[in-house]
Amino acid sequence: MYALILAGGLGSRLGLGEKPLVILAGTPMIRFVIDAFEASGHEVVVIISRKTPYTHNWCRAQGIAHYTAEGSGYVEDIAEAAAVLEIDGPFFTCVADLPCLEEDIIHTLSFSYRQSGKDALSSWIPRDLAEKYGSRVAFVERVEGMDACPAGINILRGDRIESPQEEVRVLMDDPRLAYNINTREALDQVARVMCCRKER
Repeated sequence: MYALILAGGLGSRLGLGEKPLVILAGTPMIRFVIDAFEASGHEVVVIISRKTPYTHNWCRAQGIAHYTAEGSGYVEDIAEAAAVLEIDGPFFTCVADLPCLEEDIIHTLSFSYRQSGKDALSSWIPRDLAEKYGSRVAFVERVEGMDACPAGINILRGDRIESPQEEVRVLMDDPRLAYNINTREALDQVARVMCCRKER
């Protein structure tokens, strides 16, 4: 299954250049996301835009498959990439700034998707958890009886990308999905976590 990593935004709120390349524990943030999907057996393609030339150069230097989308928007870039890559079946999408993502989370979402029989899957975390660990809460819905916000990982079908897809919503009470880097404070906090993770 393809995993499309969305890395075409400026990351202007953080103010440290292109966010996918922000260094954590000596490693560009996007590398952790790529490694998690590759360890799970998925074919990774990084979706960039003309706004992220350094990420483009990094992908090329690292030999990582990438595609430059028009940068029209998150949903539009996904649809464009799925069409160009001729993806007919299900595929993952994921933001590039989830450095604590690990393969067990991906396996859990894959299993939930297969069990659901639905076209699509969206992942969510409790709002309280997101706020506790410094994530920016821009969108909230009720999921499994509690206020929740998107975790940034989804599964869609390529052959139905232009149509509404019936989805299963998976709520994950996992702090690793709450480390979405938007501020210097959040970056400092997750840097401490990543150092501990490297020492394991």
